[in-house]
Amino acid sequence: MKRFNNKVLAYKPSNTRSAIIGAAFLMATSAIGPGFLTQTTVFTNKLGAAFAFVIVVTILIDIAVQLNIWRMISMSNLRAQDLANKVLPGLGYVLAGMIVFGAVAFNTGNVAGAGLGVQVCTGLPTPIGAAVSALVAIIIFWQKDAGHAMDVFTKYMGLLMIVLTCYVAWIAHPPMISVVQQIFWPHTTSTMAIVTIVGGTVGGYISFAGAHRLLEAGIVGASQLNKVNKGAISGIVLTGIMRFVLFLAALGVVMQGKNLDAANPAAAVFKLSAGQLGYFFFGMVMWAAAVTSIIGASFTAISFIKTFHPAIEAQQKIWVTGFILLSTGIFEWIGQPVNVLVWAGTVNGFILPLALFIILIAALQHRLTPNYKHALWLQVAGWVVVVALLWLAMETIKKI
Repeated sequence: MKRFNNKVLAYKPSNTRSAIIGAAFLMATSAIGPGFLTQTTVFTNKLGAAFAFVIVVTILIDIAVQLNIWRMISMSNLRAQDLANKVLPGLGYVLAGMIVFGAVAFNTGNVAGAGLGVQVCTGLPTPIGAAVSALVAIIIFWQKDAGHAMDVFTKYMGLLMIVLTCYVAWIAHPPMISVVQQIFWPHTTSTMAIVTIVGGTVGGYISFAGAHRLLEAGIVGASQLNKVNKGAISGIVLTGIMRFVLFLAALGVVMQGKNLDAANPAAAVFKLSAGQLGYFFFGMVMWAAAVTSIIGASFTAISFIKTFHPAIEAQQKIWVTGFILLSTGIFEWIGQPVNVLVWAGTVNGFILPLALFIILIAALQHRLTPNYKHALWLQVAGWVVVVALLWLAMETIKKI
C-alpha cells in the first residue's frame, strides 16, 4: 500500500470504487457552479429548444477532452504540472500559475454564489452566508479522512441539485417533442454557445479536478484504464444531466412567454415555475453548486502547487484553508467580484487549449507512458478543440 505522508486525501485500496465515483462527482460539481446555472438559462432563453442540440454536441466534445486529460495523467502517474515540466522544463510552472489564478478568481465567485444561496434560503446577509459556507468547506478538508468526506459531500450535493431541478422542470412542462426533434435537426445553432459551454464545463481547474483526484487514490497505470474511462465519462454525463434538466426547466418558462430576469435568470426560472417553493429550491441548488465548486477549486489549485515543495505537500490542509480564506476575503472586500471574474474568464479561455496542447504533445512521447498508447481519435478530437478554443480566446481578448 502506498503511504501518503500527511496528505489531505489519503485513500485505502478498498475504496477504489468510491474514489472513481468521487472523482466523477468532484469534476461534475466543480463544473456546476453559479456560472453554470447562468450560462444554461441565458442560452436557453436565446436559442430555445435548439439548445438541446448544443448540449448534446458539447457533451461529446467534453468527453473527448476529459478522456485525453484523465488518461494521460493517470497513465503517466503525473499531475498536470509535472507532466508539463516533463514536456518542457518550466512549462508546468506556467500552467500551475494560470490554474491557481483562475481558481482564486472563480472561487471568489463561488463564495459569492454560496452567500447568495444562504441569503435566499434563510434571509441572512450574503457576506455572512459566504463566511458560513467557506467554514463548511474548510471543515470538510479537516476531516481525518478528508478524501472520503469530500467524495460523500459532493456526491449527495450533486444528487440534491439534480432532484430539485427535476422537480422544477416537471412543473414547467417543457415541450418534450420539440426538444427531441431539435436534438437531431435544430432550427438554429451557435458556435459561440458550443465553445462557451465546453469552456464552462471542462475549462480551467475543472479539467483536472477528477484526474488529480484519481492520482490521490492511486488509480494509475494501464491496468486501470477502464476505471479511468468510466470516471471521466461519468463526470461529463452527470454534468450533462444537470444541464439538460435545467435547460428543460428554463425552456418551459420561456415557452410560456415569461421573461427571465436578466440580473438573475436562473433564480427567475425556479421562481416562475414553482413560486416561492421554487425560489427556495433555487437557493438550495445555488448553495450546493457553489460550495461544491469551492471544494473542487480549492483541492485542484493546491494539487497544482504541492509537488513544487515538500512543505506544501506536508501541510496541505493549511494551504487549502488559506486558499479558501483568501477567496472569501476577496469577496468580503470587493463585494461583487465582477472585474476579477471577467479577467479570470479571459485567462481560463487560454488554460484549456494550453493544457490540451501539453497533453497531446505528451501523448506523442512514449517515454512518459511506456505501457500505454494514446488513441489516435482522441488526439484528433483534442487538436480540433485546441484550435477552436484558441480562436474564441483571441476573439474574447479583442472584445475586452
